Amino acid sequence: MGIGPSTKETSLHHFRDPLLDVVSSDEDLDLMGIILVGTPQDNEDKLLVGERAAVWAEAMRADGAILSTDGWGNSDVDFANTVEQLAKRGIPATGLKFSGTVGRFVVTNDYLGGILDINKSKEGVETNVLGENSVTELDARKVTARLKLEMRKRQKTAISSMPK
Repeated sequence: MGIGPSTKETSLHHFRDPLLDVVSSDEDLDLMGIILVGTPQDNEDKLLVGERAAVWAEAMRADGAILSTDGWGNSDVDFANTVEQLAKRGIPATGLKFSGTVGRFVVTNDYLGGILDINKSKEGVETNVLGENSVTELDARKVTARLKLEMRKRQKTAISSMPK
């Protein structure tokens, strides 16, 4: 299954990316960088890219991460693995993904609860309207708020587990 017109983002959308705009202007967050990860064909490589991205975030001492994907099916494997690898390193992660009526990943793990669906069509399907199911500012604000909540939960857990 490929990416259809409604989930494609134009060049202008990338230059004015709502997620980057929201995160970079949020005074509670310190945007450390953007990691672009491809989608390899081989499963061993899929697991490797997720692990490498998580190790990179850990080395940067990231307090949280927001992931975004513009695909599904085969892309779900590396996306879900990256979320899991971040969680195993204690890094809260949220994300954005088109799910629509399918509403699920082709693979699953215990760490995907913070991923938001960017579907906008009433029927929950791809449409022939370019960019209709692309990330919006509202999507970006929702996922950013969710990340902040996850980061606070992690901080409270760390504080409560400290010796008294």
